Amino acid sequence: MGMPADDGNGRFEDELIGLDPHDPETQAFAEHLDRMQRPNSKATVEGMLQGVDDFAQCANRTAGHRRVVVVLVVTLILVGVLFTVWNALAFVLDTFLR
Repeated sequence: MGMPADDGNGRFEDELIGLDPHDPETQAFAEHLDRMQRPNSKATVEGMLQGVDDFAQCANRTAGHRRVVVVLVVTLILVGVLFTVWNALAFVLDTFLR
């Protein structure tokens, strides 16, 4: 992905003093700072999708026990969605087949 483009006012200048701009960890830190300052509202579809995108990107970078926690959270979300859809389908079929 690379570091976010500096908009000319040096918004990351103080935070990145002495760090190699080509280092992947420095780039990840700059992207983190960019996400922290992003003004997207979470109350919009775009803001919610951006949150999902941020979660997916962070999940892809994790390893070890954090990766297990991410997989567990996603699995629980999917189980909850499947359970809700199954109950809704059973309710609809029960209502119409009576």
